[in-house]
Amino acid sequence: MTPHLAHGMGHEPVAPDWPPLTDGEAAAVLGGRGPVRVLWRSPRPLSAAALVEQAGRGLVFVKRHHVSVRTAESLGEEHGFLRHLRERGAPVIEVLDVVALGEWVYEVHTAGRGTDLYQDALSWTPFASVGHAAAAGAALARLHAAAEGYDAPRRRPQPLVASFTVFASADPVAGLERYVAERPALGAALAGRAWREDVVRIHLPFHERLAPFLDKLEPMWTHNDWHASNLLWDAGTSQVSTVLDFGLSDRTTAVHDLATAIERNVVQWLDLPTGQVRVEFDHLDALLGGYSAVRPLSGAEAAALPELLPLVHAEFALSEVDYFHGVVGSAQNTALAYDYFTEHARWFAGERGAELLGRVRQSVGGR
Repeated sequence: MTPHLAHGMGHEPVAPDWPPLTDGEAAAVLGGRGPVRVLWRSPRPLSAAALVEQAGRGLVFVKRHHVSVRTAESLGEEHGFLRHLRERGAPVIEVLDVVALGEWVYEVHTAGRGTDLYQDALSWTPFASVGHAAAAGAALARLHAAAEGYDAPRRRPQPLVASFTVFASADPVAGLERYVAERPALGAALAGRAWREDVVRIHLPFHERLAPFLDKLEPMWTHNDWHASNLLWDAGTSQVSTVLDFGLSDRTTAVHDLATAIERNVVQWLDLPTGQVRVEFDHLDALLGGYSAVRPLSGAEAAALPELLPLVHAEFALSEVDYFHGVVGSAQNTALAYDYFTEHARWFAGERGAELLGRVRQSVGGR
């Protein structure tokens, strides 16, 4: 049997952090309704997940987490958000069950309606077409409309959540100190790194431009990983039919989520080591156009979007540092995640990054 490989921190596939799901394991999770067969295993690296067929039940999606990453209680935070969205008519997956077995916690989801056109796509790879970019933007705006009124507090500290606390504060250095203090493994990973100096030198100039708009951005629970591979598509209309994977969701702002969609889909970060990062400007315009046609940005949101974009990745990058050091124990990936924290922000201070920020301002009419 060909060994199962996962996406790594670059272009090449790697051995997964977690063993792949087996037929027997899935059968234990799903119970004795009939024979079970794993049809497809996800290449996403931070958990083990698979599409599973069970006689008498049909197709479901099973996702396994180690308890050091997610517990049943912490999964309940994102599942509450999913229930709210479904009640408001959003086309999101439904959670069917949560099962704890030993050191593992399993989610059982519906498989979703539509075609997984991007099931093997790496993060930071582009849409297949301008039409898909526009459809994804419109779908994100509809999700934000459905999210309104969900007032749960932000998630408790845990690995692999894309939060917005450090750079949402008036004093991000103090905010970062609190963030690190709540995560001992992250503090250990940062020991010996000039992280305070890096933040002052690299991140704070962007925060100074963002700061005037922060108190005008309404808090909202958001998806926080809006990439084409987390969407199912209607093959006939090329519209989004189901939204997947709310594992990074948290209470941020609509602009944070929209900036994440740009960061995930428009900038081809995997080319950063070559010094030639491709930017899909036509996809950017389509994504923002699709979004604004459904949910026009307020003046403050339009002004904040380009200023937030260089910082939107930062807390998730730190969360990855926490995960790779404290959970997986990979010094190599810890270093790569820290580079993600610093180098993606630094790129925006260069010519190509400034060009992208100018195009965002032009597209949304920001000042």
